[in-house]
Amino acid sequence: MNLVEVFNRTRVSIDEDALARLVARVLEAQGVDHAELSVELVGERRMRALNAEHRGRDEVTDVLSFPLEDAGEGPGPAAAGGTAGPPRLLGDVIVCARQALRQARADSLPPALELAVLLVHGALHLLGYDHETDAGQMALRQAELLELVDWEALVVATPR
Repeated sequence: MNLVEVFNRTRVSIDEDALARLVARVLEAQGVDHAELSVELVGERRMRALNAEHRGRDEVTDVLSFPLEDAGEGPGPAAAGGTAGPPRLLGDVIVCARQALRQARADSLPPALELAVLLVHGALHLLGYDHETDAGQMALRQAELLELVDWEALVVATPR
């Protein structure tokens, strides 16, 4: 069983249980069991600071992933199938909620779908995918996973 901890540090209202279920479903679909990761929703200032510190880009971005293992490190999906031993500690997915909402508006997408795209994207990065070096495998897998998850359950609402 996978554990997904959610920390909403914004005033954007999100169904945190649905968010955790969505990410857990992604892990399950990837053959990962007995793993832990966290998802943190942050504001623009925090995301800009993280992006500047870790990527050298002084701008707000939509999602950042901080893996705790290198790609291929730790037990693979088959070895992770059992629950004996400690869980795999995958890392953290950080999402800027306001940026996600802005992008959803700009692309005429439901905010919950945009958030789901970012969550799946971030989780895949934790599992070793890298769209900057692959030949489209990450984008293909991301699209496949979005068909499997219940993104409509996220229900994103912004404060007035």
